[in-house]
Amino acid sequence: MRPAWEVRENEGTTRWFEFRLAFADGARVDALAVVGGGCVCVEEVRAQPALSLDDLAVLADWIEESVAEALTTAPGGSRGQGRRARPAWPRGAEGRGLVAQEYRAAQRHGADPVLAVMGATGHSRRTSLRLIGQARDAGLLPPRRARR
Repeated sequence: MRPAWEVRENEGTTRWFEFRLAFADGARVDALAVVGGGCVCVEEVRAQPALSLDDLAVLADWIEESVAEALTTAPGGSRGQGRRARPAWPRGAEGRGLVAQEYRAAQRHGADPVLAVMGATGHSRRTSLRLIGQARDAGLLPPRRARR
């Protein structure tokens, strides 16, 4: 990842970052992400061979984490305007167990379980739904009920 350019308007700053991933098998991914207004957006992705939607979601999460880390370690240590730190969250079986705990606790209290997982992990709705799905696959949560 490398900074591409930066635009300052009024009190806000918008930054663009270029990403290049090259793999041993010859596959390559180039991406351009923009940070501004408190969010990270992927503006352009070129991949050879093409990425699946699942791979694209993983790439978006990786880009968000890379940009957040770069902004944290930037000179002066300031994070982007409006960006909040994501709480530390364990990966693997321990993380799935904690996701299931948060989900069930929200259900018991009549709250939205997906929002509870989002708040606990600091991840987006899409990533939180993926984590909930992984907890279901591991047998830590019951299967989804069919919609009526």
